[in-house]
Amino acid sequence: MKNEIRLRWLVIGSFISSLGTSFIWPLTTIYLHNQLHESLTIIGFVLLIYSGTNVIGSYLSGMLFDSADPRKLIIMGLIIDILAMSSLIFWNGWPVYPILLAVVGFFNGWLTTLINSLGTLIRSIDGRHVFNMLYFANNLGIVLGTSVVGFIYRGNVSPLFALTAILYVAYLFVAFKHFRIVRPAKGLRQKDVVEKIPIPKPNLIVMWTFFISLAIVWIMYEQWVSNMSVYVTDSGVSLAQYSFLWTINAGLIVIIQVIMSRITRFLKNPYNQIYIGILFCAISFFVLIFAHSYTAFVLAMVILTVGEVTAFPTMPAVVNMLSPQDVKGKYQGLMNAFSSIGKALGPLFGGLIIEGSSYKILFIVCAGAIIAVDICIMVVVTWKKKQLTSY
Repeated sequence: MKNEIRLRWLVIGSFISSLGTSFIWPLTTIYLHNQLHESLTIIGFVLLIYSGTNVIGSYLSGMLFDSADPRKLIIMGLIIDILAMSSLIFWNGWPVYPILLAVVGFFNGWLTTLINSLGTLIRSIDGRHVFNMLYFANNLGIVLGTSVVGFIYRGNVSPLFALTAILYVAYLFVAFKHFRIVRPAKGLRQKDVVEKIPIPKPNLIVMWTFFISLAIVWIMYEQWVSNMSVYVTDSGVSLAQYSFLWTINAGLIVIIQVIMSRITRFLKNPYNQIYIGILFCAISFFVLIFAHSYTAFVLAMVILTVGEVTAFPTMPAVVNMLSPQDVKGKYQGLMNAFSSIGKALGPLFGGLIIEGSSYKILFIVCAGAIIAVDICIMVVVTWKKKQLTSY
């Protein structure tokens, strides 16, 4: 037993979880539409429910992390997730599929938050390096999963759920054997005590600015995932070329994360990484305003990727730095919950603007909103920076 988990086991857990999820999530819309013959409206509702349960799972597990044994929470989540995946091997029609998908969404959020929260317990390594490596592992899983899933899927999702269940069994073994830690005495970790832990007001202001800002940035980012597919293909770009944009995204994330993991220790001010990263996300939408060729779309994707790799892993690292040890799980849960809220609202937000005006207006709104978020973060951090307490 020890009070700190080795980073490599968290990285392996994050990788396995991401790999398994990437076998299922990308094909959900195709499967519901082509095999179960559901309308796009119904599919949108199913995806919204999935994201909603993901938000709830993220928040609850973060709260429980601070007052319970995280190893037991992860093992419980994995067992239920495995049972849901195993059931979907045999029962994947309507309405069983969306119901079990909601269960999977809940525990995906649950497990993601717990992994990040366990990362906050690693004190021997710079927090930014920890979260960079977890982000790297997550995206490596996406790269491998999305590159393989097209060869496996032939209209039948059962093999995908079987493969994911097997991966989660391996994850369960890792958690059971390597996620053992010693927490402070139980009497010091009761919920009523945790809730009363004083957090400096400047820390709370900065953290809540991050949470809200991250939700807004994800709403804009999700346009790439959802509505951009139609815009790009309507511009004369093939679906295969659009898919390759995401291959570029995932590949660059892996490469840049390797570089970032090596230079993080030399970057003294994490807030600058956040400012620059969010600015790059905004610039990608400015490029889209004038993009009419595949080369321009590639350029916009490269800029977006640099932005997300620079900002997204740094924000949970800063939240970790600003939150006391006994409530780190709560605030990591809030970070993941607000990210999920943004991802859930993104497609609807973009669709409403496109129907009411045009894609160009959407890109202008996205660029402007992200710039406004960046300015807001800079103002708040500059205002409160000297009053912040690090933990």
